[in-house]
Amino acid sequence: MSEQLVVVSNRGPVSFERDENGERQVSLGGGGLVTALSGLVAHRKALWIASAMTEEDIEVARETERGSVEIELDEVGYDLCLVESDPDAYEGFYNTIANPILWFIQHYLWDLSNAPDIRQVEADAWDHGYVSVNADIAERVVQQIEGLDDPLVMLHDYHLYTCPALIREQRPDAFLHHFVHIPWSQPDSWRILPRRMREAIFNGMLANDIIGFHTRAYCRNFLHCCNELLGLEVDYERWSVSHDGRETWVRAYPLGIDKQRLERAAESDEVAEYEQELLRRRRDHLIIRVDRADLSKNVLRGFTAFDTFLTQHPEFRERVTFIAHLQPSRQDVPEYREYLERIEALVAVVNHRHGTTDWMPIDLRIYENFPEAVARYKHFDLLIVNAIFDGMNLVAKEAPALNTRDGVLMLSENTGAHEEIGDRALTVNPFDIQEQADAIHEALTMGPEARRERAYALREIVNRRDPGDWIDEQLADIKAKRAG
Repeated sequence: MSEQLVVVSNRGPVSFERDENGERQVSLGGGGLVTALSGLVAHRKALWIASAMTEEDIEVARETERGSVEIELDEVGYDLCLVESDPDAYEGFYNTIANPILWFIQHYLWDLSNAPDIRQVEADAWDHGYVSVNADIAERVVQQIEGLDDPLVMLHDYHLYTCPALIREQRPDAFLHHFVHIPWSQPDSWRILPRRMREAIFNGMLANDIIGFHTRAYCRNFLHCCNELLGLEVDYERWSVSHDGRETWVRAYPLGIDKQRLERAAESDEVAEYEQELLRRRRDHLIIRVDRADLSKNVLRGFTAFDTFLTQHPEFRERVTFIAHLQPSRQDVPEYREYLERIEALVAVVNHRHGTTDWMPIDLRIYENFPEAVARYKHFDLLIVNAIFDGMNLVAKEAPALNTRDGVLMLSENTGAHEEIGDRALTVNPFDIQEQADAIHEALTMGPEARRERAYALREIVNRRDPGDWIDEQLADIKAKRAG
């Protein structure tokens, strides 16, 4: 499989900005997608097609017109093609349909008695936003694979559900592979969408040759949806769907961590400085969470469980600190702004209720700082990952891999990571606050031998897979399907 690979996603591997002197600056894109795919493009020729998101991205897109720009960052070369869409179309695509509607559907976040309301605004955002931006991306893909025999196109995530059908229409010979990095929810959740929207999504997805998810549970949900919502023939033994004379494979590829990258960071001078400060200020026990300030991460219930724990176990007052490292997320979406305000308000209440003149129970940090997060990974006694639903949650793997204190993982049963490592964690129902409070107490009172056994077994599982395995498994299935 030496032919050129085309990777397609909404967010690209790098972004462009202007500094205070007007010089163009390039920075590595955020998120696990870039980390996972950087290893792939470092070892084979690949063109990465993505939306132009910043003003400087748009300038680069215009300068290159229909071509691409070569960028090297952190010893990885990227051949990048940025696609400009109409600003109003992109706004509807991203802030009305993709986030929050699709994200909320796939994470079960809607309070259906109150929201969502699908009105003309949402219908227009679908027709002239989501569909339009997907068409822009598809058009550029078709341009870039012109003249290639049997091209391989790997699409990513929930932003591009209608894109594969548009590519397939013009290039029936292309091999299309689509990986979805977030959960795939059950059939009833998709009935929130008007029929024409959800059928366009499923028809778009089924134009792919292979669809990948992080877990077998998400694969089953997708197959159930195809059967119940579209009445399609589903083969649960082959994990496939028959549609328009084609067979689409549905497969699970759990994403592993980049342990070498993490270890390099953990050994850096910058992390060492943060460690010194952390150890200087730590009490008997350190609880951490490292998340985006996203509704799906269940931050409020996590803090409420900690509040309950302190109320029921006052002997831990002034002996434990909970550092919550949250990265601001989608603050242009009203639901996210409100959620962050509620987080800050709850932290103030808990700290007022339990705090003293020289002890603050919850230390809330709202910013992005990877080296500082790594320092906390190394020294936690309890890591809280209590997401409502989560595609994978790499923090649940990364932090235990670096931890030096036999720290305990409290893990929601609704995270993708739970399918792999749930047996080595304290499993909790993300809605059961008392169970989470009890898990906090169990973790902080667990004997050293039990902690050591759990931590060792957890590291063993986490270290079995890396992003290279994730990619290799997908490429192997692509090769197998092409061979019939």
